[in-house]
Amino acid sequence: MHNTFLEHVLDDLAQKQLDITKCTYVLPSKRSGTFLKKHISAKLEKNVFSPQVLSIQEFIGNLSDMEQAANIDLLLLLFRVYKQSQIDQPDDFASFINWGQTLLQDFNEIDGYLIPAADILNYLSAIKEINHWSASKEKTELVENYLQLWKNLETIYNNFYEALLEQKRGYQGLIQREAVKEIQSGTNPKVDGNPIIFIGFNALNAAESTIIQHYLEQGNSYIYWDIDFYFLEDPIHDAGLFVRDYQYNWPYYKHGHKIEPQNNFLKRKNIQIVGVPKNISQTKYVGQLLQTIEADSTIDLGKTALVLADETLLNPMLNAVPSTIPEVNITMGMPLNKTVLYSFFTTFLELHLNVSDRGWFYKRVMEFTSNPYTLTLSTEEQGSFAQHLSKGIKEHNILYINALTIEKYPKAKELLSIIFPEKTMTPMDWISNCLELIERLKIIYQEEKNALELEYLYRFYALFNQLGQYLDKVEFMGELKSIKNLFKQLANMESLDFIGQPLTGFQIMGMLESRNLDFETVIITSINEGILPSGKSNNSFIPFDVKRDYGLPTYKEKDAIYVYHFYRLIQRAKNVYITYNTEPDVLEGGEKSRLITQLLTDKNLKQHISHTIATPKISIEPKQLIQIEKDGQFMEDLKAFALSGFSPTSLTNYIRNPIDFYTRNLLKINDLEEVEENIAANTFGTIIHDSLEQLYTPLVNQILTETNIRSLKKQVPEVVQHHFTKNLSGVDVSKGKFLLVYNVILKYLHNFLDDELRHLKRHEIKILALEERYEEFISVPGIDFTIKLKGTLDRVDEFDGTVRIIDYKTGKVEAKNVKITDWETLITDYDKSKAFQLLCYAYLYSKKKHGISDVQAGIISFKNLSKGLFPFSEDKDNRIHSDTLATFENYLFQLIREICNAAVPLTEKLD
Repeated sequence: MHNTFLEHVLDDLAQKQLDITKCTYVLPSKRSGTFLKKHISAKLEKNVFSPQVLSIQEFIGNLSDMEQAANIDLLLLLFRVYKQSQIDQPDDFASFINWGQTLLQDFNEIDGYLIPAADILNYLSAIKEINHWSASKEKTELVENYLQLWKNLETIYNNFYEALLEQKRGYQGLIQREAVKEIQSGTNPKVDGNPIIFIGFNALNAAESTIIQHYLEQGNSYIYWDIDFYFLEDPIHDAGLFVRDYQYNWPYYKHGHKIEPQNNFLKRKNIQIVGVPKNISQTKYVGQLLQTIEADSTIDLGKTALVLADETLLNPMLNAVPSTIPEVNITMGMPLNKTVLYSFFTTFLELHLNVSDRGWFYKRVMEFTSNPYTLTLSTEEQGSFAQHLSKGIKEHNILYINALTIEKYPKAKELLSIIFPEKTMTPMDWISNCLELIERLKIIYQEEKNALELEYLYRFYALFNQLGQYLDKVEFMGELKSIKNLFKQLANMESLDFIGQPLTGFQIMGMLESRNLDFETVIITSINEGILPSGKSNNSFIPFDVKRDYGLPTYKEKDAIYVYHFYRLIQRAKNVYITYNTEPDVLEGGEKSRLITQLLTDKNLKQHISHTIATPKISIEPKQLIQIEKDGQFMEDLKAFALSGFSPTSLTNYIRNPIDFYTRNLLKINDLEEVEENIAANTFGTIIHDSLEQLYTPLVNQILTETNIRSLKKQVPEVVQHHFTKNLSGVDVSKGKFLLVYNVILKYLHNFLDDELRHLKRHEIKILALEERYEEFISVPGIDFTIKLKGTLDRVDEFDGTVRIIDYKTGKVEAKNVKITDWETLITDYDKSKAFQLLCYAYLYSKKKHGISDVQAGIISFKNLSKGLFPFSEDKDNRIHSDTLATFENYLFQLIREICNAAVPLTEKLD
């Protein structure tokens, strides 16, 4: 590889005959300082004390004699100052924290760019006043409160600034402004009298620019720009935007000094640009690429870096890195709010933010109990409460969990008292309970020797202690919702830092960590618009045109910073691999980055560059239908099932898909039960069936009269209420969606009874049976074991002397579902399942009543009651005769023979 930038700097200093061990070095970051020390030590022949190597923040902090305050301390102080200002109705802390961070960033920029705060803040206030101008002279209270903030902005800023000066702490911009005041007052001595070497800067704010120029003009300081001739000489290339500006505008360069660019970008290199569909595929592609690189003897993994433009891909990327790579050094933090442990604490917080007089809402409880950390806590000694609680909620349809529910888990009493305390939680209670949970998790992970999980726990332990200290200091954190935003803010700002060996092995880093560092092989991922460059973002109260007028950076300058980092990374590299997402989601940025287009259209790079789309290898094979052979155990299970009884539903399950019959009826695996917040169709049907059974039972074996039915109508509300409570414990039918469902069921039953009244005017109806269970042992030719057929008939009545078998359905039914023209379809087509069920019921009734046939069997659909009974019909004949039942028996036996034939495997049917 060509000399790295840092080696080039040291060589140039030696040419200038400066003692590299007697200089003070100022760099953009501490990390690049570590590499600089490595290069200095490589050039030494004897041991010496290390020269002073500082980041720009440390250097400026030393000048101003001020410390950088933690972001959250700044927010709390800013809130206190805001509350003391002349605003009639100030926001509470929970609302303030949503916009306070943005205001803090604006103050930081105003100070860092040395703008007179009074000017820009008053200008801002005037703009807001104009924006809210209206024809009516009187401003609404809301507008008045809003404008009060802007009118008081200068006072808030001044009081905030003064309070920080008193504490000798500040944000970066304030420290920089104070440092500039120090050097301009002339009282500040040169640092140690040593030459100061500024290395590898790009975008400087006004304060940094003033300070660096001050030292350059002293005569024994030097600045080295990591800029290639190719970018500096191009008047429109964004990679050279800032350095060109300094070249034209700094007095230092107007007085004879020159910027000395390097010339590496156009040297021979291999650039491969690959489009990969989706983010996770990018990590998989990089994993395969690393295997290829590792096998290539010409590539040194120790001089290879993987740079993640989208830092949220760190976790999947770590899983994709081949385990054969001996050393992997991660130099970036993982924000705490991207960890699963963060979701554990936020779901715990949401659990208590959604508590009411009735208890904890089931959805929040389910979220919490399904978190991996809750499941870790829910050990067997604790009675595996998470799994059982979750199961109990589904089985009993519990909408709110209360103390009575919790008492069912005595083994976990102590732990559950932390998760579900009896008294309402204050923010301090929540923190101490989170610390308790951390302590319990720590014991488990110490036994497992799980170092990574223990590191996560330690970071959150520190974070909760920090939160606890803030709560002691502030009086405005009385409610849990206030701490929610503060916790989110802290977890967003804090990160789990991976500590490795930055000087050895394969490096994984973020874009900013790559400053001043050079690698022979570079892999850069997620080069999409909206990620690199990040594009427009509105996290500022200062409008674009005001920023431009005052020389504040806009999104254009912020984009140019990342363009510089991107090009700087590849300018000295020999092998460059760039990946982008060909199918970005709405939230992940847009199409491939303009930086890729810029590289592809650069005629000087044509011979070095290739662009491909990595298409996943997809081979579409015909779906293999599931087949289950009927082995000995299967036949044993089937015989047991046949003895307990085939029902019409189990037989129609087989017609729909034999595999459904196997899973549901033989294995008894039903669909997962869900808590019914909205009533499910089967529960809706059960309530109607049960209500009708209770209403009509006293009238069995009686001829119905109008008086009977009218008295039933009066009982409907009470009966429905009873069955609601029985089927859906814990629901309140007096309000919300259940009130609507309750009223729909009342309407259905009233309509049904009205329909009954209409029939009674012209017909005689006698109820013979309700919800009666029929069972018959049948001998199927060719099958040598006992088979039972069973079914429950919703209602049997006599209508003008004709026996009717009636099945109630709450779903939609059409006449074609109960008509038969081709008998073969009865046992092959699931659309005829309702006709099959009716014939089953008629067949069972006939057997029970010793051959009574000549009956009607039909469905009453509550969705279209006006159409009356949908009777089974064969070729327009609505009666079921003995020959109808004989034909049905043949097909029924044929179906049962197929199910029970050991030689015919169960074969999946596709929809």
